[in-house]
Amino acid sequence: MDATEQFVEFDKKLVAAAKGIKILSTLGWGEQTAHDFLEGWRSGNPKTPQIEYQKFNYAEEKSLLKSIIDTANSDHPVGGYLAETAHSYYVAAQMLESLGTSAFRECSEALYGRPDESLGALSNLELADDFIRITNDFAAIMDFSDDTGVLHSGETAIKIKSRADEFFQDYSIKVMVDDDLTSKAAAGSERVRIRGNSNFTLAEIEQLIQHEVFVHSASMLNGRRQPWLKSLGLGAPRTTATQEGLATFAELITGTMDLARLRRIALRIKGIQHALDGADFMETFKFFMNAGQSELESFQSAARIFRGGDVTGRNVFTKDGVYLKGLLSVHTFLRKAIQERKIDYPQRLFAGRLTISDIVKLDGAFDDGWIAPAKYLPPWVANRQGLATYLCYNAFSHRLKLEEIRLEDFAQEMRDLSAVD
Repeated sequence: MDATEQFVEFDKKLVAAAKGIKILSTLGWGEQTAHDFLEGWRSGNPKTPQIEYQKFNYAEEKSLLKSIIDTANSDHPVGGYLAETAHSYYVAAQMLESLGTSAFRECSEALYGRPDESLGALSNLELADDFIRITNDFAAIMDFSDDTGVLHSGETAIKIKSRADEFFQDYSIKVMVDDDLTSKAAAGSERVRIRGNSNFTLAEIEQLIQHEVFVHSASMLNGRRQPWLKSLGLGAPRTTATQEGLATFAELITGTMDLARLRRIALRIKGIQHALDGADFMETFKFFMNAGQSELESFQSAARIFRGGDVTGRNVFTKDGVYLKGLLSVHTFLRKAIQERKIDYPQRLFAGRLTISDIVKLDGAFDDGWIAPAKYLPPWVANRQGLATYLCYNAFSHRLKLEEIRLEDFAQEMRDLSAVD
């Protein structure tokens, strides 16, 4: 059996083993938990949610994954990709087997990191503090409310379904309402789930379309269409930071990101650190309330952190720390790729669920056709010239130091011009 045949066999094993390891759908608390907590909170008798987790045993899946990790040729780029992906699912399986314990937190940190980890010169937590400070400055003069209209969950699903059908054309993706969903939406290759009993502004709906449908669903569906590496159609845990960073960047470049959204991302990072330091669910809920979030949004933000963990604190789910880290990594990667004339790299990010590292390591596999180009691309990626122009100007503008410029300098410039005969 040659290397290509071996990789195909490993890939089949990987897809089979990963099929039952579902992280987010397993960790959800459900609508009734939110209803009961908020009812108690509003009546002056709040009670911390008591969550009982199902016991999982992934011995069979872990054995299969371990065989891939041990026997795939990690020195080969494709073999390395398969081994690393198998390892991330192995850690995810261990995490789900350890719900509510310190082992759960340790596995979560291994997959998604911690807020106090360094991102260059600063930590994720320090960057979150900067984001909050900046949005605080704007909050004093801007209204975060959105008066562009509000649609309920069912109407939102219909609107997203219409846009998805227009985008995919030859493929019909399901859009459904899920009353047990903790996040606003979750997307895969076959369906997009919308949180039930919720209202969405038109601006939020456009965010979800750009983030969930045009990035998460598109990249997974492109991965499912791969001729050899079907595992590129998996939502492997190791790809989460790149996926969320890419989806958040999509919001920025399409103008659908708003200050309230940036603030939520930063506040969740702070909330995770509070919980890791020992804050319990109630204290974390109050942290979000004091930061200006509504009762329902504060519950949902706290629930995202404590799902799968321990409501007394410390052992929590750290996934939400990847959004800011992923955004900065993707933005920097795209700028560097354009600078080095790797014009195919942005589109290759959509060939499946990949990491930034994969794009570089698997360069040869793309070049020789072993990994097929992405079929479904959002307009901002498909327009290579437009994206390159945006990134080039973005890189150029970073050379200007705003702290060295005053608004008064522009007035002086106009006076200088008026003095010219």
